[in-house]
Amino acid sequence: MSCHSHDELHTALKTSGTSDRGWSEHTERTMEIIELFRYINSSLLISHRPLNASPVEQTVYASCAHMPTVIIFYLVLQFINMFLGIPANIMVLWLIHKNKGDSSTSDIFIVQLAVLDTFFCLTPPLELANIVYLTSNSTWYVLRFFYGIKDSSPLFLSCICLDRYMAVCHPITFTELKDQRHRSVCAGAVWLVTLVYAAAKCAGNIPNFEKVFTVMILAAFAFMLFCNISILWALRQSAPGRDERHPFKKKAFKMVIIILAIIVFNYFPPVALFPFQEYFSPDVFHCYIHYIAFGFMDISSSIQPVLYLSRDKLHKVPSCCSKNTESTDDPVFTVSH
Repeated sequence: MSCHSHDELHTALKTSGTSDRGWSEHTERTMEIIELFRYINSSLLISHRPLNASPVEQTVYASCAHMPTVIIFYLVLQFINMFLGIPANIMVLWLIHKNKGDSSTSDIFIVQLAVLDTFFCLTPPLELANIVYLTSNSTWYVLRFFYGIKDSSPLFLSCICLDRYMAVCHPITFTELKDQRHRSVCAGAVWLVTLVYAAAKCAGNIPNFEKVFTVMILAAFAFMLFCNISILWALRQSAPGRDERHPFKKKAFKMVIIILAIIVFNYFPPVALFPFQEYFSPDVFHCYIHYIAFGFMDISSSIQPVLYLSRDKLHKVPSCCSKNTESTDDPVFTVSH
């Protein structure tokens, strides 16, 4: 082989080696690009998984399987509402109808609240099926409407508390406003607000709509607390050191303390927890805080009528407008619902 041929061969091998290295580098870059596309594709699939994958198909109970105790507790309270609340509220309606000739001025609000609670107490079977078995979103529209109805129940309670506050703390003004007309208008306005709120909650597409409930429950809680503490203070001041001469006032004072404790028990959990929603992780709030707060609030549908029915004078609803000692008894018992 000549010297010239040897140089050509060496050049060819060198060029071939360079080509091989270039091809290898090109192949590596190609593989890296392919892997990058695979990663992006898998990420996109994960981000769109709610459209057709398992998280949507999971039930609420399955999504909270790591902390099921609170959901079970919540469902137990809901079925207590159904088995105890429905007959108790129907009994309240029957009792008020029976004594309509000797009724209290707050009875119109008590009737509306009993009707509202009766309808809400019908939801536990659907709620059980929706939480444990169903994965369809259609049932949530029905449940959200009923949730909206129940969320507005503090508005009727606030009307009752205001009526009783006026009867005890401002009796002269209360006597001038004794007629039922303005109470009917007030009840109609509350129902209008309730239905609008429930329809908006049912739609479920209003940004930051949950803040409406937070503001409403905070305002109603503060107002009810003010009214009941004012009633308590007025009863306390009405006969200092003479409780033995005023058995009705003594009984009224004890009953208002019970009423105040029940209002705090039912409505303090959502008041205390919901303003701090952003401080909880979404998982903890959805599976734990949410059901604790609404569980305590929803059980009021049973506690309120039971307390109303537990009055000693079940057969009589005394007039709240008379100036004898029984007039002080009526505001207390009526505010209990």
